[in-house]
Amino acid sequence: MPHRVGMRFNIREKRLAAGLTQEDMADRLEISTGLYNGLEKGKRRMNETYMEGIANILGVAVSDLIVEDRPTIAIAGKVGAGAQVPVFDAYEKGDGPQVECPPGLYPHGVVAVEVEGDSMEPVYSAGDLLFYTRDSSDGVPGDVIGHRCVCEDADGMGWVKQVKAGDKPGLFHLISLNPTGSNTHNVQLIWAARVRLHWPAELARKT
Repeated sequence: MPHRVGMRFNIREKRLAAGLTQEDMADRLEISTGLYNGLEKGKRRMNETYMEGIANILGVAVSDLIVEDRPTIAIAGKVGAGAQVPVFDAYEKGDGPQVECPPGLYPHGVVAVEVEGDSMEPVYSAGDLLFYTRDSSDGVPGDVIGHRCVCEDADGMGWVKQVKAGDKPGLFHLISLNPTGSNTHNVQLIWAARVRLHWPAELARKT
C-alpha cells in the first residue's frame, strides 16, 4: 500500500478503542515512541510495513485505518421553518460553506440548506441540514404535493414546509408539522423541491 499525499488515517481512534497507549504501540512495532507519534499524527511517512503492523496489533483490516475523503455539498444558506428567511442562495456558486456528502447520496446537483425556526419540529430542528435537488429552475412539480419541501415564494422567502394544493391553480398551502407553528395558505411559489435527505445538526461535518 503506497502512501498517497494527503492520505488520512484514524489510527488514534482505533488505538484508544483498544485501550492501548502510544508507548504500547511503539513497543509492539519495535520502533521509537517518537516515530509512532509521527505516524499516528501523519507527520511521518506511512508505509505498508507500518500499516500492516498497526492493523495486526489493533485487530482490524488495513482498509479500516484509512479515512477516505468524501465529496462535499455546498450549503446555499438558511431556509425558514417558521422564521422569515430571505432568498437563501446567498453565496456565489461554490463559494459558501460546504458539508461532507452523507453516505449513499450522490452529490451531483444536490444542494444543502440549514433550518432556521421550529415550525417543523419534531421532524426538523434549527441547525439541521436538508438536502434537495431542483429538477427545474422554476415551477412546482406535481409530485411534490403532500410532501415536505424546500421552496421559495413570490416574495423571495425560502421555506421548508409540507406543500399542499391551494384553493386555486398556482396557489399552495404551506403546512407546519409543529402543532404550535403557523400555516400559510394560498401562497404563490416560484419553485419547490422535495427534501431528499435530512441530517441532524450534530451529524453534519462542515468544512
